[in-house]
Amino acid sequence: MSRVYLRRFFAAISLVFLISISSNRLAGQETAESLPQAPQPAQSTNSSDGNFFERLGNFYVNDWTGKAVSGPSAARRALDAPLDSSPFPSSDWGYGGSSLLGVPDGNVYPLMTALKLQDKRTKIYGWVAPSFNVSTSERNNFPVAYDIFPKTVELNQAVVYIERLPNTVQNKHFDFGYHVTGFFGIDYRFTTAKDYFSQQLLQKNRRYGFDPVLEYADLYFPVKEGLNIRIGRFLSVPGIEAQLAPNNYNMTHSLLYTIDPFTDTGAIGTLKLNKQWIVQLGVSAGHDVAPWSDDHKLSGIACLNYSTKSNHDNFYVCANGINDGKYAYNNLQHYDGTWYHKFNAKWHTATEAWYMYERDVPNVAGNVANPVPTELGANGAFCRPGVQLCTAPEYAVVNYVNREVNSKLMFGFRSDFLDDKKGQRTGVATKYTENTFYATKYIGSTIMLRPEVRFDHSWDRKGYDNGTARNQFFAGMDLIYKF
Repeated sequence: MSRVYLRRFFAAISLVFLISISSNRLAGQETAESLPQAPQPAQSTNSSDGNFFERLGNFYVNDWTGKAVSGPSAARRALDAPLDSSPFPSSDWGYGGSSLLGVPDGNVYPLMTALKLQDKRTKIYGWVAPSFNVSTSERNNFPVAYDIFPKTVELNQAVVYIERLPNTVQNKHFDFGYHVTGFFGIDYRFTTAKDYFSQQLLQKNRRYGFDPVLEYADLYFPVKEGLNIRIGRFLSVPGIEAQLAPNNYNMTHSLLYTIDPFTDTGAIGTLKLNKQWIVQLGVSAGHDVAPWSDDHKLSGIACLNYSTKSNHDNFYVCANGINDGKYAYNNLQHYDGTWYHKFNAKWHTATEAWYMYERDVPNVAGNVANPVPTELGANGAFCRPGVQLCTAPEYAVVNYVNREVNSKLMFGFRSDFLDDKKGQRTGVATKYTENTFYATKYIGSTIMLRPEVRFDHSWDRKGYDNGTARNQFFAGMDLIYKF
Protein backbone atom coordinates (compact mmCIF):
# COMPACT_ATOMS: atom_id res chain seq x y z
CA MET A 1 0.00 0.00 0.00
CA SER A 2 1.45 3.38 -0.98
CA ARG A 3 2.18 6.02 1.61
CA VAL A 4 -0.65 8.26 0.32
CA TYR A 5 -3.22 5.48 0.64
CA LEU A 6 -1.86 4.56 4.07
CA ARG A 7 -2.40 8.14 5.26
CA ARG A 8 -5.92 8.18 3.86
CA PHE A 9 -6.64 4.83 5.51
CA PHE A 10 -5.63 6.11 8.96
CA ALA A 11 -7.53 9.35 8.36
CA ALA A 12 -10.65 7.35 7.53
CA ILE A 13 -10.32 5.39 10.79
CA SER A 14 -10.07 8.66 12.71
CA LEU A 15 -13.12 10.07 10.93
CA VAL A 16 -15.17 6.97 11.81
CA PHE A 17 -14.31 7.41 15.49
CA LEU A 18 -15.31 11.09 15.44
CA ILE A 19 -18.55 10.45 13.55
CA SER A 20 -19.49 7.61 15.91
CA ILE A 21 -19.06 9.89 18.93
CA SER A 22 -21.27 12.56 17.41
CA SER A 23 -23.96 10.15 16.25
CA ASN A 24 -24.15 8.39 19.62
CA ARG A 25 -24.54 11.64 21.49
CA LEU A 26 -27.09 13.10 19.09
CA ALA A 27 -29.14 9.92 19.12
CA GLY A 28 -29.10 9.81 22.93
CA GLN A 29 -28.32 6.11 23.04
CA GLU A 30 -28.76 4.56 26.48
CA THR A 31 -26.50 1.76 26.23
CA ALA A 32 -5.21 15.92 38.02
CA GLU A 33 -8.26 17.23 35.10
CA SER A 34 -6.58 17.84 31.80
CA LEU A 35 -4.81 15.23 29.74
CA PRO A 36 -1.38 14.61 31.31
CA GLN A 37 1.22 17.24 30.55
CA ALA A 38 3.45 14.96 28.52
CA PRO A 39 5.38 16.73 25.75
CA GLN A 40 4.20 15.36 22.42
CA PRO A 41 6.52 14.97 19.45
CA ALA A 42 6.74 17.84 16.97
CA GLN A 43 5.40 16.99 13.55
CA SER A 44 7.51 16.28 10.50
CA THR A 45 7.42 18.82 7.69
CA ASN A 46 4.78 17.01 5.63
CA SER A 47 2.25 17.03 8.50
CA SER A 48 0.82 20.31 7.17
CA ASP A 49 0.40 19.05 3.60
CA GLY A 50 -2.96 18.40 1.97
CA ASN A 51 -6.52 18.86 3.21
CA PHE A 52 -7.88 18.30 6.75
CA PHE A 53 -8.12 14.53 6.43
CA GLU A 54 -4.67 14.17 4.86
CA ARG A 55 -3.12 16.28 7.63
CA LEU A 56 -4.90 14.16 10.24
CA GLY A 57 -3.66 11.01 8.55
CA ASN A 58 -0.12 12.40 8.33
CA PHE A 59 -0.12 13.03 12.07
CA TYR A 60 -1.06 9.45 12.88
CA VAL A 61 1.29 7.94 10.30
CA ASN A 62 4.22 9.94 11.69
CA ASP A 63 3.20 9.16 15.28
CA TRP A 64 2.63 5.42 14.88
CA THR A 65 5.68 4.78 12.68
CA GLY A 66 8.05 6.76 14.90
CA LYS A 67 8.83 9.33 12.20
CA ALA A 68 7.68 12.40 14.11
CA VAL A 69 10.59 14.68 14.97
CA SER A 70 10.89 15.74 18.59
CA GLY A 71 10.96 19.47 19.19
CA PRO A 72 13.13 21.29 21.73
CA SER A 73 12.28 20.81 25.38
CA ALA A 74 10.14 23.64 26.74
CA ALA A 75 11.46 25.63 29.68
CA ARG A 76 10.05 24.92 33.14
CA ARG A 77 10.23 26.69 36.48
CA ALA A 78 9.37 23.71 38.65
CA LEU A 79 11.57 20.97 40.09
CA ASP A 80 12.90 18.45 37.60
CA ALA A 81 10.22 16.02 36.46
CA PRO A 82 10.66 12.70 38.34
CA LEU A 83 9.08 10.40 35.71
CA ASP A 84 8.94 9.75 31.98
CA SER A 85 5.67 10.37 30.17
CA SER A 86 5.10 8.18 28.32
CA PRO A 87 4.93 5.42 29.53
CA PHE A 88 3.43 6.92 32.72
CA PRO A 89 0.32 9.13 32.68
CA SER A 90 2.27 12.22 33.76
CA SER A 91 5.90 13.17 34.24
CA ASP A 92 5.11 15.07 37.49
CA TRP A 93 3.61 14.12 40.84
CA GLY A 94 0.03 15.32 40.71
CA TYR A 95 -2.10 17.65 42.81
CA GLY A 96 -5.67 18.75 42.21
CA GLY A 97 -7.42 22.06 41.75
CA SER A 98 -4.83 23.64 39.45
CA SER A 99 -2.73 23.07 36.39
CA LEU A 100 0.86 22.25 37.36
CA LEU A 101 2.52 25.51 38.37
CA GLY A 102 5.82 26.21 36.62
CA VAL A 103 5.28 23.41 34.08
CA PRO A 104 4.83 24.31 30.36
CA ASP A 105 2.07 23.14 28.06
CA GLY A 106 4.08 21.27 25.43
CA ASN A 107 1.25 19.17 24.01
CA VAL A 108 0.49 18.92 20.28
CA TYR A 109 -2.73 17.16 19.28
CA PRO A 110 -3.85 15.41 16.08
CA LEU A 111 -7.06 17.39 15.68
CA MET A 112 -5.41 20.76 16.28
CA THR A 113 -2.68 19.90 13.77
CA ALA A 114 -5.23 18.85 11.16
CA LEU A 115 -7.02 22.18 11.70
CA LYS A 116 -3.68 24.06 11.36
CA LEU A 117 -4.25 25.49 14.85
CA GLN A 118 -1.44 23.69 16.66
CA ASP A 119 0.14 26.99 17.78
CA LYS A 120 -3.04 28.36 19.38
CA ARG A 121 -3.42 28.63 23.15
CA THR A 122 -6.98 27.29 23.06
CA LYS A 123 -6.93 23.59 22.17
CA ILE A 124 -9.60 21.06 21.29
CA TYR A 125 -8.71 17.43 21.86
CA GLY A 126 -9.92 14.24 23.49
CA TRP A 127 -10.10 10.47 23.27
CA VAL A 128 -12.32 7.42 22.84
CA ALA A 129 -11.90 4.56 25.35
CA PRO A 130 -13.73 1.25 24.76
CA SER A 131 -13.03 -1.83 26.90
CA PHE A 132 -13.93 -5.47 27.44
CA ASN A 133 -13.82 -7.72 30.49
CA VAL A 134 -14.40 -11.28 31.67
CA SER A 135 -15.36 -11.98 35.26
CA THR A 136 -16.44 -14.78 37.57
CA SER A 137 -19.49 -12.65 38.46
CA GLU A 138 -22.73 -12.94 36.51
CA ARG A 139 -24.75 -9.90 37.63
CA ASN A 140 -22.38 -7.11 38.66
CA ASN A 141 -18.63 -6.54 39.05
CA PHE A 142 -19.05 -3.74 41.64
CA PRO A 143 -17.12 -2.56 43.65
CA VAL A 144 -14.76 -3.06 40.73
CA ALA A 145 -15.06 0.18 38.76
CA TYR A 146 -15.69 1.52 36.29
CA ASP A 147 -16.34 -1.77 34.46
CA ILE A 148 -19.27 -2.89 36.61
CA PHE A 149 -21.06 -4.88 33.87
CA PRO A 150 -19.52 -8.38 33.58
CA LYS A 151 -18.53 -10.09 30.36
CA THR A 152 -19.18 -7.15 28.07
CA VAL A 153 -17.64 -4.90 25.46
CA GLU A 154 -18.56 -1.28 26.19
CA LEU A 155 -17.71 2.34 25.54
CA ASN A 156 -16.29 3.68 28.78
CA GLN A 157 -15.55 7.21 27.65
CA ALA A 158 -15.81 9.45 24.61
CA VAL A 159 -14.41 12.80 25.74
CA VAL A 160 -13.90 16.20 24.13
CA TYR A 161 -11.90 18.96 25.85
CA ILE A 162 -11.87 22.66 25.02
CA GLU A 163 -9.03 24.10 27.03
CA ARG A 164 -6.69 27.02 27.48
CA LEU A 165 -3.96 26.55 30.08
CA PRO A 166 -2.59 29.62 31.85
CA ASN A 167 1.10 30.27 31.29
CA THR A 168 2.48 29.44 34.73
CA VAL A 169 6.12 29.21 33.66
CA GLN A 170 6.37 33.00 33.55
CA ASN A 171 6.10 34.83 36.86
CA LYS A 172 5.74 38.43 35.64
CA HIS A 173 2.10 39.04 34.77
CA PHE A 174 -1.48 37.85 35.17
CA ASP A 175 -2.75 35.11 32.85
CA PHE A 176 -5.90 33.04 32.61
CA GLY A 177 -7.20 29.72 31.38
CA TYR A 178 -10.47 27.86 30.99
CA HIS A 179 -11.71 24.35 30.49
CA VAL A 180 -14.94 22.72 29.24
CA THR A 181 -15.53 18.96 28.99
CA GLY A 182 -18.05 16.84 27.10
CA PHE A 183 -18.08 13.31 28.57
CA PHE A 184 -20.17 10.41 27.24
CA GLY A 185 -20.10 6.72 28.15
CA ILE A 186 -20.79 4.15 30.83
CA ASP A 187 -18.34 5.88 33.16
CA TYR A 188 -20.77 8.79 33.65
CA ARG A 189 -22.32 6.57 36.32
CA PHE A 190 -19.34 7.44 38.55
CA THR A 191 -18.88 11.09 37.63
CA THR A 192 -22.52 12.19 38.02
CA ALA A 193 -23.15 15.05 40.45
CA LYS A 194 -26.65 15.70 41.74
CA ASP A 195 -28.53 18.21 39.54
CA TYR A 196 -25.91 18.18 36.76
CA PHE A 197 -28.11 16.12 34.37
CA SER A 198 -28.28 13.57 37.19
CA GLN A 199 -31.79 12.39 36.23
CA GLN A 200 -30.10 10.14 33.63
CA LEU A 201 -28.73 8.01 36.47
CA LEU A 202 -30.73 8.79 39.61
CA GLN A 203 -34.17 8.65 38.00
CA LYS A 204 -33.76 6.64 34.78
CA ASN A 205 -30.68 4.48 35.55
CA ARG A 206 -29.47 4.74 31.98
CA ARG A 207 -26.56 2.54 31.07
CA TYR A 208 -24.92 5.28 28.97
CA GLY A 209 -25.07 8.97 29.69
CA PHE A 210 -23.55 12.40 29.27
CA ASP A 211 -21.87 14.49 31.98
CA PRO A 212 -20.19 17.92 31.75
CA VAL A 213 -17.54 16.74 34.21
CA LEU A 214 -15.30 19.84 34.22
CA GLU A 215 -16.15 23.49 33.61
CA TYR A 216 -13.91 26.06 35.22
CA ALA A 217 -11.85 29.20 34.80
CA ASP A 218 -8.25 29.56 36.01
CA LEU A 219 -6.90 32.93 37.17
CA TYR A 220 -3.11 32.98 37.48
CA PHE A 221 -1.23 35.65 39.45
CA PRO A 222 2.57 36.18 39.76
CA VAL A 223 2.59 35.73 43.56
CA LYS A 224 5.53 33.83 45.11
CA GLU A 225 6.16 30.92 42.72
CA GLY A 226 2.65 31.25 41.32
CA LEU A 227 -0.96 31.55 42.54
CA ASN A 228 -3.81 29.91 40.62
CA ILE A 229 -7.47 30.41 41.54
CA ARG A 230 -9.85 27.91 39.96
CA ILE A 231 -13.57 28.72 39.86
CA GLY A 232 -16.20 26.24 38.65
CA ARG A 233 -16.64 22.48 38.70
CA PHE A 234 -13.35 20.63 39.20
CA LEU A 235 -12.11 17.20 40.22
CA SER A 236 -12.02 16.45 43.94
CA VAL A 237 -8.49 17.53 44.75
CA PRO A 238 -6.61 14.68 46.51
CA GLY A 239 -5.69 11.28 45.15
CA ILE A 240 -3.57 9.20 42.79
CA GLU A 241 -6.40 8.37 40.38
CA ALA A 242 -8.74 10.48 38.26
CA GLN A 243 -11.99 10.10 36.34
CA LEU A 244 -10.39 10.69 32.94
CA ALA A 245 -9.01 7.45 31.52
CA PRO A 246 -5.56 8.58 30.26
CA ASN A 247 -4.70 10.05 33.68
CA ASN A 248 -4.51 6.63 35.37
CA TYR A 249 -1.95 3.84 35.54
CA ASN A 250 -4.45 1.16 34.50
CA MET A 251 -8.00 0.42 33.37
CA THR A 252 -9.91 -0.28 36.60
CA HIS A 253 -9.89 1.81 39.75
CA SER A 254 -8.90 0.91 43.27
CA LEU A 255 -11.55 0.22 45.91
CA LEU A 256 -10.29 3.34 47.66
CA TYR A 257 -11.02 5.51 44.63
CA THR A 258 -14.31 3.87 43.66
CA ILE A 259 -16.21 5.16 46.71
CA ASP A 260 -14.56 8.52 47.48
CA PRO A 261 -15.75 11.95 46.18
CA PHE A 262 -15.43 12.73 42.48
CA THR A 263 -16.12 16.41 41.70
CA ASP A 264 -16.73 19.66 43.57
CA THR A 265 -18.15 23.01 42.45
CA GLY A 266 -16.68 26.11 44.04
CA ALA A 267 -13.36 27.95 44.15
CA ILE A 268 -9.89 26.84 45.22
CA GLY A 269 -6.64 28.77 45.43
CA THR A 270 -3.28 27.04 44.90
CA LEU A 271 -0.25 29.01 46.09
CA LYS A 272 3.24 27.74 45.35
CA LEU A 273 5.34 29.20 48.17
CA ASN A 274 8.59 27.91 46.67
CA LYS A 275 9.64 24.99 44.50
CA GLN A 276 8.98 22.51 47.32
CA TRP A 277 5.90 23.78 49.16
CA ILE A 278 2.31 24.32 47.94
CA VAL A 279 -0.69 25.33 50.05
CA GLN A 280 -4.33 25.14 48.90
CA LEU A 281 -7.50 26.65 50.40
CA GLY A 282 -10.98 26.50 48.91
CA VAL A 283 -14.73 26.34 49.37
CA SER A 284 -17.29 24.22 47.57
CA ALA A 285 -21.00 23.39 47.57
CA GLY A 286 -20.14 19.92 48.85
CA HIS A 287 -19.13 16.73 47.09
CA ASP A 288 -20.87 15.71 43.87
CA VAL A 289 -23.70 18.25 44.06
CA ALA A 290 -24.48 21.39 42.08
CA PRO A 291 -24.63 24.69 43.99
CA TRP A 292 -28.36 24.90 43.16
CA SER A 293 -29.04 21.40 44.55
CA ASP A 294 -31.10 21.10 47.73
CA ASP A 295 -28.19 19.06 49.13
CA HIS A 296 -25.56 21.78 48.73
CA LYS A 297 -23.58 22.69 51.84
CA LEU A 298 -20.83 25.27 52.23
CA SER A 299 -17.71 23.13 52.64
CA GLY A 300 -14.05 23.81 53.22
CA ILE A 301 -10.98 22.42 51.43
CA ALA A 302 -7.42 22.68 52.80
CA CYS A 303 -4.34 20.90 51.39
CA LEU A 304 -0.57 20.95 51.83
CA ASN A 305 1.93 19.59 49.31
CA TYR A 306 5.68 19.06 49.85
CA SER A 307 8.42 17.69 47.59
CA THR A 308 12.01 16.96 48.54
CA LYS A 309 14.72 18.86 46.67
CA SER A 310 15.48 15.82 44.52
CA ASN A 311 11.72 15.45 43.85
CA HIS A 312 12.11 11.74 44.55
CA ASP A 313 9.50 12.05 47.32
CA ASN A 314 6.24 13.96 47.39
CA PHE A 315 3.66 14.23 50.20
CA TYR A 316 0.13 15.58 49.73
CA VAL A 317 -2.43 15.83 52.56
CA CYS A 318 -5.97 17.24 52.36
CA ALA A 319 -9.04 17.87 54.45
CA ASN A 320 -11.65 17.79 51.74
CA GLY A 321 -15.31 18.91 51.77
CA ILE A 322 -15.47 19.66 55.49
CA ASN A 323 -18.80 20.78 56.99
CA ASP A 324 -21.21 19.49 59.67
CA GLY A 325 -20.99 16.01 58.15
CA LYS A 326 -24.71 15.28 58.33
CA TYR A 327 -26.20 12.75 55.94
CA ALA A 328 -26.89 14.10 52.45
CA TYR A 329 -26.00 13.13 48.89
CA ASN A 330 -22.31 12.11 49.12
CA ASN A 331 -21.64 14.54 51.99
CA LEU A 332 -18.41 12.76 52.91
CA GLN A 333 -15.96 14.21 55.40
CA HIS A 334 -12.77 13.24 53.61
CA TYR A 335 -9.24 13.25 55.09
CA ASP A 336 -6.63 12.06 52.59
CA GLY A 337 -2.87 11.55 52.39
CA THR A 338 -0.72 10.58 49.38
CA TRP A 339 2.99 9.67 49.18
CA TYR A 340 4.98 9.22 45.96
CA HIS A 341 8.50 7.80 45.96
CA LYS A 342 10.96 7.30 43.10
CA PHE A 343 13.45 4.49 43.70
CA ASN A 344 15.46 4.99 40.52
CA ALA A 345 14.99 5.77 36.82
CA LYS A 346 12.79 2.68 36.29
CA TRP A 347 10.87 2.09 39.53
CA HIS A 348 8.50 4.23 41.60
CA THR A 349 5.67 3.72 44.05
CA ALA A 350 2.51 5.63 44.95
CA THR A 351 0.55 5.17 48.19
CA GLU A 352 -2.70 6.78 49.32
CA ALA A 353 -4.84 6.44 52.45
CA TRP A 354 -8.03 8.14 53.58
CA TYR A 355 -10.59 8.20 56.38
CA MET A 356 -14.18 9.29 55.61
CA TYR A 357 -17.50 9.45 57.44
CA GLU A 358 -21.04 10.82 57.42
CA ARG A 359 -23.17 11.52 60.50
CA ASP A 360 -26.86 10.78 61.09
CA VAL A 361 -27.07 8.15 58.34
CA PRO A 362 -30.43 6.27 58.22
CA ASN A 363 -30.37 2.70 59.52
CA VAL A 364 -31.17 0.17 56.75
CA ALA A 365 -30.28 -2.98 58.72
CA GLY A 366 -33.96 -3.86 59.30
CA ASN A 367 -33.51 -3.86 63.06
CA VAL A 368 -35.35 -0.66 63.97
CA ALA A 369 -39.00 0.42 64.06
CA ASN A 370 -40.03 3.30 61.81
CA PRO A 371 -36.74 3.57 59.86
CA VAL A 372 -35.80 6.94 58.38
CA PRO A 373 -35.96 6.81 54.55
CA THR A 374 -32.75 7.19 52.58
CA GLU A 375 -32.16 9.79 49.89
CA LEU A 376 -32.35 8.76 46.24
CA GLY A 377 -28.87 7.68 45.14
CA ALA A 378 -27.41 7.70 48.67
CA ASN A 379 -27.04 4.49 50.70
CA GLY A 380 -28.05 4.05 54.31
CA ALA A 381 -25.94 2.35 56.99
CA PHE A 382 -26.12 -0.92 58.90
CA CYS A 383 -26.46 0.49 62.41
CA ARG A 384 -26.82 -1.38 65.72
CA PRO A 385 -30.34 -2.58 66.66
CA GLY A 386 -32.83 0.03 67.80
CA VAL A 387 -30.89 3.03 66.43
CA GLN A 388 -32.55 5.08 63.69
CA LEU A 389 -29.42 7.09 62.73
CA CYS A 390 -25.71 6.45 63.21
CA THR A 391 -22.28 7.63 62.10
CA ALA A 392 -20.96 5.64 59.13
CA PRO A 393 -17.13 5.61 58.87
CA GLU A 394 -14.81 3.89 56.40
CA TYR A 395 -11.07 3.85 55.75
CA ALA A 396 -8.89 2.59 52.93
CA VAL A 397 -5.30 2.36 51.70
CA VAL A 398 -3.88 1.58 48.26
CA ASN A 399 -0.35 1.08 46.95
CA TYR A 400 0.99 1.07 43.38
CA VAL A 401 4.42 -0.24 42.38
CA ASN A 402 5.36 0.69 38.80
CA ARG A 403 8.21 -0.25 36.51
CA GLU A 404 9.19 1.44 33.25
CA VAL A 405 10.43 -1.00 30.59
CA ASN A 406 10.91 1.65 27.92
CA SER A 407 9.19 4.82 26.73
CA LYS A 408 6.33 2.80 25.25
CA LEU A 409 5.80 0.09 27.89
CA MET A 410 5.30 -0.08 31.65
CA PHE A 411 3.80 -2.58 34.09
CA GLY A 412 2.75 -2.45 37.69
CA PHE A 413 1.07 -4.07 40.68
CA ARG A 414 -1.66 -2.56 42.86
CA SER A 415 -2.78 -3.77 46.31
CA ASP A 416 -5.78 -2.25 48.00
CA PHE A 417 -7.68 -2.49 51.32
CA LEU A 418 -11.09 -1.02 52.22
CA ASP A 419 -13.07 -1.32 55.45
CA ASP A 420 -16.65 -0.17 54.81
CA LYS A 421 -17.53 -0.46 58.48
CA LYS A 422 -21.27 0.25 58.21
CA GLY A 423 -21.71 -0.65 54.53
CA GLN A 424 -22.69 2.90 53.66
CA ARG A 425 -20.47 3.16 50.58
CA THR A 426 -20.74 -0.32 49.01
CA GLY A 427 -24.01 -1.61 50.45
CA VAL A 428 -22.24 -4.38 52.38
CA ALA A 429 -20.58 -3.92 55.79
CA THR A 430 -17.34 -5.79 55.23
CA LYS A 431 -13.62 -5.50 54.63
CA TYR A 432 -12.39 -5.79 51.03
CA THR A 433 -9.02 -6.43 49.39
CA GLU A 434 -7.96 -6.41 45.75
CA ASN A 435 -4.72 -7.18 43.94
CA THR A 436 -4.17 -6.18 40.32
CA PHE A 437 -1.39 -6.75 37.82
CA TYR A 438 -1.50 -4.37 34.85
CA ALA A 439 0.51 -3.02 31.92
CA THR A 440 0.33 -0.11 29.49
CA LYS A 441 1.57 -0.31 25.91
CA TYR A 442 1.77 2.87 23.80
CA ILE A 443 1.54 2.95 20.01
CA GLY A 444 3.14 6.27 19.22
CA SER A 445 1.70 8.79 21.66
CA THR A 446 -1.93 8.49 20.57
CA ILE A 447 -2.96 4.89 21.31
CA MET A 448 -2.77 3.16 24.69
CA LEU A 449 -3.52 -0.52 25.33
CA ARG A 450 -4.02 -1.38 29.03
CA PRO A 451 -4.56 -5.06 29.90
CA GLU A 452 -4.95 -6.22 33.51
CA VAL A 453 -5.89 -9.15 35.73
CA ARG A 454 -7.42 -8.63 39.16
CA PHE A 455 -8.55 -10.65 42.18
CA ASP A 456 -10.97 -9.26 44.79
CA HIS A 457 -12.07 -10.70 48.14
CA SER A 458 -14.61 -9.61 50.78
CA TRP A 459 -13.69 -10.84 54.26
CA ASP A 460 -16.69 -10.56 56.59
CA ARG A 461 -19.67 -10.93 54.25
CA LYS A 462 -20.37 -11.71 50.62
CA GLY A 463 -19.63 -8.43 48.86
CA TYR A 464 -19.45 -9.41 45.19
CA ASP A 465 -21.92 -10.27 42.44
CA ASN A 466 -24.77 -8.47 44.22
CA GLY A 467 -23.93 -10.02 47.57
CA THR A 468 -23.70 -13.64 46.43
CA ALA A 469 -19.91 -14.22 46.41
CA ARG A 470 -16.84 -13.50 48.51
CA ASN A 471 -14.37 -13.73 45.61
CA GLN A 472 -14.16 -12.25 42.15
CA PHE A 473 -11.64 -12.82 39.40
CA PHE A 474 -11.56 -10.14 36.69
CA ALA A 475 -9.54 -9.73 33.49
CA GLY A 476 -9.89 -7.07 30.85
CA MET A 477 -8.32 -4.44 28.63
CA ASP A 478 -9.17 -0.99 27.38
CA LEU A 479 -7.93 0.95 24.36
CA ILE A 480 -7.51 4.73 24.48
CA TYR A 481 -7.48 6.43 21.07
CA LYS A 482 -6.52 10.11 21.30
CA PHE A 483 -7.42 12.81 18.79
